[in-house]
Amino acid sequence: MTQKVDVLLGLQWGDEGKGKIVDVLTPRYDVVARFQGGPNAGHTLEFNGEKYVLRSIPSGIFQGDKINIIGNGVVLDPALFRAEAEALAKSGHDITKRLYISKKAHLILPTHRLLDAAYEAAKGDSKVGTTGKGIGPTYTDKISRNGLRVGDILENFEEKYQKAVARHRQILDSMNFEYDLQATESEWMEGIEFLKNFRMIDSEHLINGLLKEEKSVLAEGAQGTMLDIDFGSYPFVTSSNTVCAGTCTGLGVAPNRIGEVFGIFKAYCTRVGSGPFPTELFDAVGEKICDLGHEFGSVTGRRRRCGWIDLVALKYAIMVNGVTQLIMMKSDVLDTFETIKACVAYRIDGKEVTEFPFEATDKIEPIYAELEGWKMDMTKVQSADEFPEEFNAYLSFLENELEVPITIVSVGPDREQTILLQK
Repeated sequence: MTQKVDVLLGLQWGDEGKGKIVDVLTPRYDVVARFQGGPNAGHTLEFNGEKYVLRSIPSGIFQGDKINIIGNGVVLDPALFRAEAEALAKSGHDITKRLYISKKAHLILPTHRLLDAAYEAAKGDSKVGTTGKGIGPTYTDKISRNGLRVGDILENFEEKYQKAVARHRQILDSMNFEYDLQATESEWMEGIEFLKNFRMIDSEHLINGLLKEEKSVLAEGAQGTMLDIDFGSYPFVTSSNTVCAGTCTGLGVAPNRIGEVFGIFKAYCTRVGSGPFPTELFDAVGEKICDLGHEFGSVTGRRRRCGWIDLVALKYAIMVNGVTQLIMMKSDVLDTFETIKACVAYRIDGKEVTEFPFEATDKIEPIYAELEGWKMDMTKVQSADEFPEEFNAYLSFLENELEVPITIVSVGPDREQTILLQK
């Protein structure tokens, strides 16, 4: 019997804590595979007193006997990948034997990063707020059939590279954008050589073969549903499909091979960069959530915008992903609040709305339900039996609203601060 692929993804605007949960769930699986995104998405893991930030490498890499795969839907920057891999090696994690890279994954060129900067500068006040890692231009080249892939490294690469760079230079020059390609090109080429130490594979064949051998696979998503190129708050989105369907196109598995879909969300809500955020708080409460939650981007270092949980957006994300289990992160951040709020509807032009709209604008007024805070230090809790009554009430409220069980609750950053709920 062929195994199913379980999928783990974010349900908000990214930064939900996916890295930690992949690490927690990995012991259940034989394989962990990234299916989209690039080094703009940082997954943070903490254990044994150490903190790690992974940008392109799957979060299952710390479990020594697991196969880790970078799928075809990922875009890869060789220089950043090398830095990430070497940092892991210095901390005692040699990944060359257990990491596989799809030949069909697209390469982020040095000129893609320059194009990213040029396009953002040209937008002026309408900036999307990209991380500047060249993600958008790389996916643009992929869709316009001008991209370079990992497999291109193996034959006539210099010729292909120079042709792509010449095309990018022409665009940059037409925009009168000043740049210095030499500053990054040599480091990037060293990254290309470094990539040759890894097994470059046809990942779709490998994954489907492993499934036939009844190996269990966990697909790891990056960013969050509300940043999806099709279903997110367009145009303030990323350039890939962050939803469950992206697993199929990003790894080469059929829709009927999808099993459990784990949806991760914070007990509140955050967003980095520009774009709509209906429940954003601009007061002392928002500042308090930011400070208590250490809400700064793991890749960019940017301060995250903070607000109450948005159940309208969350229900929408659950629907488009077919979520079967929910995982709530950072519940401990709300430990000291007298009152917890949850947005249950929007008011738009005087009308109450419970469906996420075509365009989320600043005209949206959130309608809140209020719940009593639990006023207890949750970081020391070791089982669900220790949950205070008010916290159980919050969980029950969310499950009733979202109609999906919450099966895991995180009460701190360490992998040990994770409570599995019996459902």
